Amino acid sequence: MAKRGAKLKAWPGLQNCRVPVVVTCLVVILVLLILLFCNNGKSPDSSFGYPIKKWNSFESVQFNPTIELRNGTDVIWQIPSLPKAVLFVAHGCDGRAANFWDRSSSCPNCIGLPEERLLVLHALARKFAVITISSAGRCWTFGEERLIVKNIIQWWAQTHNLESLPLVALGASSGGYFVSALATNLRFSSITLMIAAGKFDQMDITVKSFVDGNGYMKKDGRATRWKEALRERKNLVLDKSMVQHVQEELNLAFAHHEMTSLQSEQIFKWFESHLN
Repeated sequence: MAKRGAKLKAWPGLQNCRVPVVVTCLVVILVLLILLFCNNGKSPDSSFGYPIKKWNSFESVQFNPTIELRNGTDVIWQIPSLPKAVLFVAHGCDGRAANFWDRSSSCPNCIGLPEERLLVLHALARKFAVITISSAGRCWTFGEERLIVKNIIQWWAQTHNLESLPLVALGASSGGYFVSALATNLRFSSITLMIAAGKFDQMDITVKSFVDGNGYMKKDGRATRWKEALRERKNLVLDKSMVQHVQEELNLAFAHHEMTSLQSEQIFKWFESHLN
């Protein structure tokens, strides 16, 4: 037992390890500083390889939306100078049009959620006129509401002399399903669906015979009567110069016998690895 007042000796192992531990810590700190500040003069990227974005990296674009109430729902929009296309954006469940725009004197109830506002800023920077509409309820419905939104978009485009511009749409979750259903009533140049498989069963009953329950082609594109089905649709017209293009992509979708560019990255890496 130790006597009272006697000094306890330090464990020798701690004294012996103290210097290596300190040196190791200094080396780790030095490596981190080198990685942060000496990245060949380049700005650091995120750990996923994507460039780090500022909250607002669109200094040339300013939010200046107009808000209107039409058919009992919010319609918020902005048109850049010399627009080249029109973008309709549909929110998901529990969302609303105000989520896509920063709060301002012209839109005091706007929220400006991070991802939603950045989508709009990207669109405005690329000269897309943007229109957002709030759903009547918590989520979008596919009956009368689809016709109401169609009429709002057409009225707005005509009012602002935009009806001759290409019309595109983007929707997430419930909004993605809604956009896919709305495509039966409005002619979009293209649509983008996020976290939504789409409600393609409402687009054309003939399309259902081309794909199975998992969304895969039942037959090779060459054996699919897609051109006949397309002719039955009076509101869809395919440019004849694009027939071969569609045919090739249908062949590729069945993955049986078609040239593909999907593995281009691997192919050219293989070529480059054998150049010398």
